[in-house]
Amino acid sequence: MSATAARPIAIYYEHPDWFRPLFQELDRRAVPYVRLDATSHRFDTGDGRPSYSLLFNRMSPSAYLRGAGNAIFYTLHYLAHLRRHGVRVINGYDAYVTETSKALQLSLLQDLGLPFPRARVINHPAQAPDAARGLRFPVVLKPNIGGSGAGVRRFDAPEQLAQAARTNALELGIDHTALVQEYIPAADQRIVRVEVLGGRFLYGIRIYTSGESFNLCPADVCQTVGGAELARAACPVDAPKNNLRVEGYTPPPGIVAQVEHIMAAAHIDVGGVEYLVDERDGQRYFYDINALSNFVADAPRVVGFDPFARLVDYLEREAS
Repeated sequence: MSATAARPIAIYYEHPDWFRPLFQELDRRAVPYVRLDATSHRFDTGDGRPSYSLLFNRMSPSAYLRGAGNAIFYTLHYLAHLRRHGVRVINGYDAYVTETSKALQLSLLQDLGLPFPRARVINHPAQAPDAARGLRFPVVLKPNIGGSGAGVRRFDAPEQLAQAARTNALELGIDHTALVQEYIPAADQRIVRVEVLGGRFLYGIRIYTSGESFNLCPADVCQTVGGAELARAACPVDAPKNNLRVEGYTPPPGIVAQVEHIMAAAHIDVGGVEYLVDERDGQRYFYDINALSNFVADAPRVVGFDPFARLVDYLEREAS
């Protein structure tokens, strides 16, 4: 009897729509699994070994936008409990700590010697103007715990930022920590997202954006670069169109190696790294590390295969 037959895979999640394709693929294969809704989850501290072959952590740091902010910090305690008792977790405690701290992400990139936009970390809105001194404007104020571009604001001049600070118009987010970071205008209005599975390159995409929105969730992209509509299976049927366009893209081998190095250092098994090229000087910058990876909409059309099928292949191998 396989490990998956003896003990089910646990999918720990929060968003009501992003994981439908994963559940559908598990159901299609009749893989034993249980759904653990993070918003209503609890655990017994005396239960040292839950009856799962492994747990796949899919908790989102943007949960507070859906009234589930309570589950964000709770998840850290639950993952620490599982780690202490030796439970196999995909995207475990260390990965989730990185996912929930943009400040820590930049420190990791610094340690690896990789380029990223200059930033200062603050813990009070009044600190923002001084933190921006010496940075190249425009700058963005970016909550430390975000997700889907939540709370990110752009300021084109120091006076704008100072005015926002004086009028208490700056929101630092749920942990009262934020980055004041240089805004990088993307060359050709495009960013690259590189996805990994099991820490290895899975696929890359280029997303074309006007630069006016910071929500670049791949599952929300609605068109190919040729204008064809994409089926967004991981989104609500009434999700608004966002005019983002996408194409499959394979980065140079050196960048792929850097992304895999980032994910290994962050202990992220399944996730994505985003980078862009500065239109002003051609410099490449990494700027976001994601342990919650929402695969691109209509992936077979965009990248040539179904990543959810490969994800379930990976989960079955790890569980057994």
